[in-house]
Amino acid sequence: MIVRTIADITDTDRDVKTEHWRSKRIILAGDGVGFSVHETTLYPGAVNDFWYANHVEAVFVVEGEGELLDKETGETHQLAPGSLYLLDGNERHQVRPRTEMRTVCVFNPPVTGREVHDEDGVYPLITEEAR
Repeated sequence: MIVRTIADITDTDRDVKTEHWRSKRIILAGDGVGFSVHETTLYPGAVNDFWYANHVEAVFVVEGEGELLDKETGETHQLAPGSLYLLDGNERHQVRPRTEMRTVCVFNPPVTGREVHDEDGVYPLITEEAR
């Protein structure tokens, strides 16, 4: 059994901060459960271009509002508390928060916590043995 709190993760190496977002990685590949779970806060006014070419990601909006753009189709979706989007086709997308947005994200395969978005917004596929 794994039990962690956001407080346990805050300001540790599992708490990744950029000028556009902050991601607290609660469960990672090393935990050996086949997925990772993150609490990610996106800052208002930021334009976030992402493309998880190597991962499936589900994002559940807990707080805040914004817009999701499917960069492949041009279709936009409004995001608010209770919204969920699933990137099951490795879609290139853009997230534009109007207010601070707090989300819970699940990745498969799990991320290790060492990934950094490249110039295309892609996380490399890094594998890690479970602890």
